[in-house]
Amino acid sequence: MENTVLKESELKDRLDFAVRAARLAGGLTLDHFRCDDLTVEHKADDSPVTVADRHAEQSLRKQIDEEFPDDAILGEEFDDKHGTSGFRWILDPIDGTQSFVHGVPLYSTLVAVEHGGESILGVICLPALDQCVYAASGMGAWQVSGNGDPKPARVSKHTSLGEGLFLTSEVDGFSEIGRHDTYLRLQSAARVCRTWGDGYGYAMVATGRADLMVDPIMAVWDAGPLLPIMEEAGGTFTDWIGRPTIHSGQGIATNGLILPEVLSLIGGE
Repeated sequence: MENTVLKESELKDRLDFAVRAARLAGGLTLDHFRCDDLTVEHKADDSPVTVADRHAEQSLRKQIDEEFPDDAILGEEFDDKHGTSGFRWILDPIDGTQSFVHGVPLYSTLVAVEHGGESILGVICLPALDQCVYAASGMGAWQVSGNGDPKPARVSKHTSLGEGLFLTSEVDGFSEIGRHDTYLRLQSAARVCRTWGDGYGYAMVATGRADLMVDPIMAVWDAGPLLPIMEEAGGTFTDWIGRPTIHSGQGIATNGLILPEVLSLIGGE
């Protein structure tokens, strides 16, 4: 990928476009949501996929190709597209497909943009809730419901996990990597623990309604938008040893104030 100098206008144009594109693609998923004839297939890794995933990603790719034809694209459902602009879009058309196929409205459409290998822009669109949380580096984090005006997205002010809500996508993920003990420590330390996970959980932390979201296993398209959203909302997104990255295959989102405590718990101290 060519490493070009990032201009503020390029970032703003892509942020405005990303919000529109994510909401349009997310709207397409509603055509299939809670439909009795929805067919669920399973990929090689046994994860579910539906026609809604594919239609939404095709919509995103078409919009990006028309607006920014020189940008690269990485998506969950289709092959990579190489680019020359220095920008790469990262797409997850339905994050939380298990929620989607079971008629639970907590799934999301995730859109991110990398520049020079760094995630600089992110959108979490929650189609069934008609809500969106988004951010770009240096431009703040925002939340919007329906056709309302955007409002700032800010993390909570709790100073200990004992005051807060801990979320995760699924408990089994901790066991899959041999770290069920980590889940138990976090659960015991938190005031409340729930599995309101995937992109919805990270939106909860970014808007101050939860304090901690932890995933032991993540693909890059799951993590793509989370770093700029969390940091612009005043919080953190890191891997399990505290590095701010979307490429480690795991993730922790916090309000920032409880990050040292969380890292200590994850480390077993």
